[in-house]
Amino acid sequence: MTSIGGFEIDPRLDLVLERTVEVRPALVWKAWTEPEHMKPWFCPRPWSLAECEVDLRPGGKFLTVMRSPEGEDMPAEAGCYLEVVPERRLVWTAALGPGYRPIAGGDLPFTAAILLEPHGEGGTRYTAIAIHRDEAGAEQHEAMGFHEGWGTALDQLVEYVRTW
Repeated sequence: MTSIGGFEIDPRLDLVLERTVEVRPALVWKAWTEPEHMKPWFCPRPWSLAECEVDLRPGGKFLTVMRSPEGEDMPAEAGCYLEVVPERRLVWTAALGPGYRPIAGGDLPFTAAILLEPHGEGGTRYTAIAIHRDEAGAEQHEAMGFHEGWGTALDQLVEYVRTW
């Protein structure tokens, strides 16, 4: 196992995307935490983010509704923020709803962390971690295109914040 940002990474259960981007952590944070700034980049195009709710506090609601190119909405059950450290760490889970209430079932329960570290002059070391309860969940998330999808979304985030 490897430790990243205090998370023990099990390669059988966890997916990790690490990159350095030429955008300051403050801008990455803003893009991840303000709904109006999430909509332009959160889903790999041609998908879009139809709805987004952010109650940025531990126990607060995190909800996204993705829209397919055909107009079909794909709501995710409202998740819950676990840890909020401005411009450094954003951790949420799809296994709990707002107020830490357990969610029954769910398509893909996982916990996600976005870790931001300043890098050089105006850059960010960006790490996204998806933690799963079992190998089947990790395999399902990988098959859904975790690395490609989250990587494309990060590219879109960088492209978007450079327009500010």
